[in-house]
Amino acid sequence: MAMYGQPDLREVIFALEGDGMASQKLRDFLESINGKFDFTTEDMRRMVQSFHLEMGNGLSGRKSSLKMLPAFVDRATGKEKGHFVALDLGGTNFRVIQVELDGRGHARVNHTGKFVIPNAVMRGTGTQLFNFIAQSIEKFILRYEIELEKKSKLGFTFSFPIDQKNIVSGILINWTKGFTATGVIGANVVKLLEEAIRKYGLENIQVAALANDTVGALAAKSYEDPDCDVGIIFGTGTNACYREKTANILKLKNPVSGHMIVNTEWGNYSKIKSNEYDDKLDRATNNPGRQRMEKMISGMYLGEVARLVLSDMIRSKFIFAGCKARFSKGNFKTRHMALVESDKSKDLIKIEGYLEGLGILDTTHEDRALLKGVCRTISRRAARISAAAISSVVTWMDPKLRAKHTVAIDGTLYEKYPNFRRTIVAALRELHGDAAKRTKLTQVKDGSGIGVAVVAAVASRGKSRSV
Repeated sequence: MAMYGQPDLREVIFALEGDGMASQKLRDFLESINGKFDFTTEDMRRMVQSFHLEMGNGLSGRKSSLKMLPAFVDRATGKEKGHFVALDLGGTNFRVIQVELDGRGHARVNHTGKFVIPNAVMRGTGTQLFNFIAQSIEKFILRYEIELEKKSKLGFTFSFPIDQKNIVSGILINWTKGFTATGVIGANVVKLLEEAIRKYGLENIQVAALANDTVGALAAKSYEDPDCDVGIIFGTGTNACYREKTANILKLKNPVSGHMIVNTEWGNYSKIKSNEYDDKLDRATNNPGRQRMEKMISGMYLGEVARLVLSDMIRSKFIFAGCKARFSKGNFKTRHMALVESDKSKDLIKIEGYLEGLGILDTTHEDRALLKGVCRTISRRAARISAAAISSVVTWMDPKLRAKHTVAIDGTLYEKYPNFRRTIVAALRELHGDAAKRTKLTQVKDGSGIGVAVVAAVASRGKSRSV
């Protein structure tokens, strides 16, 4: 038995055995699932060691599943000041916001515009995509009657893997999160945006900084907290950045003294044990073999991992045997897992209501308990892998955890999924004991919006770095 306590499916097994309800085949199946999704303390320690090797390889320019991309900007000082436009593109929804920085560590959002990118645009051409973005910026400016300065600075959050040569250029390495717009991979996304902006008569807008959402999260928190040196996204996708000594970024051609934020692109970390459900999901995606860690811990994929397990259980009549139930691809989302796990009632009434809404009637308490157990087992693994990844980044900077580290975290999975944060904190304590207290996990609201405005301000003050 693992030292950190019984995984939830094992608890379900014990309960069923106590009631004399579990068949041997069901017990064997649940034990098998439990083992496949168990991520022990030793698994976490091995992952940290492997992660460090991949980080070193990536910083040196050697082959690695971690791209370790320089962001060409350091964290904020808290003294940055001015009005900035921020564009946040990280998924099917994107935002345009106007941010005011007061120079004393406080940021205020004056206006926000939210836009939904149609599927046809996500999967069309790059020209269509960036024209849609520029048109949305124009609508935002007109809607709020924003008077543009002669040179209005814009921070561009672009939450996809990019190869940056400086703070205002970035080459898209590959699309993630369902985007397939043609003509963008291998192109400078800032140039594409600037061309579209000019097309819509917005010449006064100048792109001052390009960053991803993790860099934005770090920047937003560091504007008020000088201990912040890690930024993480746990949402539809997942990624992390941290503050690195430029001397350690060996692949930089002209390194200078000081520090620079490095974007790890940790969703692509691949030196991690998987099972047949992970592999089946991976094969069905539009990027098989890539983003392996992301597919185990992010909101875009967790629901589908659970659905694959549930489908096996339904076929074997281990669950919902007395009622019609069918979970087809894509119809069991991570938000449904969160709803299931949030049910603390004795009879699991909330779960029963959710299932009835799907037309799955007359479920037993055993059915509902099994469903919750599957969800908790999969989400627990996700949180423990996440903890190992956090530990990897922090201990890379500070092996003995002697200093304070604030980890800025944005994303709906971290914010809304029941017990996700608590499980991460518990796992960090397993790894580091009392020293884990010096790593403070802090939720950052709107890091990808306010944060990229801060990045633009830092870059405008000349604190950016280039090759």
